[in-house]
Amino acid sequence: MSFDIICFDCDSTLSKIEGIDELARRVGLVEEMSKLTDAAMNGEVPLEAVYERRLSLIRPDQHSIDWLADLYIAEIVEGVKEVFATLLAQGKVVHIISGGLRQAILPLANCLGLSEDHVHAVDIYFNEDGSYLNYDLTSPLARTGGKALVVSSLKGQASIVMVGDGKTDLEAKQAGAYVVGFGGVVKREIVRNSADFYTTEPTLLSVLEHIL
Repeated sequence: MSFDIICFDCDSTLSKIEGIDELARRVGLVEEMSKLTDAAMNGEVPLEAVYERRLSLIRPDQHSIDWLADLYIAEIVEGVKEVFATLLAQGKVVHIISGGLRQAILPLANCLGLSEDHVHAVDIYFNEDGSYLNYDLTSPLARTGGKALVVSSLKGQASIVMVGDGKTDLEAKQAGAYVVGFGGVVKREIVRNSADFYTTEPTLLSVLEHIL
């Protein structure tokens, strides 16, 4: 199959980490946060039930976000750079759609050749001293069904595919997207059972033949 627009999740898809869990690890809350993240990604609880709670407990500051941005790049999944280079060379339209924090994801996107307007994630806000203030409470990506809304806004008459590891990525089906489940970092049964194609290969190159 060949698609006009290719969308990727970020955490556990482009990078081996879950950003919110890494921020939690820095403040000694990783065990509690990992359980909340898994519950949302496995579809056990709606995303909005955990999103605000996680950030209000962690309260990441500007320094933490800069640190996370570096970690996303350091922990990039095998094959990601090659996949993006191939897609962009062929003139494909590529987007990142993530429930993660946008300012932490932008440097990774830049490394992969994407412009900021092709990164859809949740903005985080800071006080003047760099301490945590809040996040974009209006972002659709901080609640269940958000990825379907973003995909729908991009799709138009084009063919579109969503590549990701979690329950929220399956939402893209509601907007008419083909879903490629990537289990190369984290394997989730709900994604294996519901994606149009599923791979557990550790390299993102394993999805390339299914999107070109």
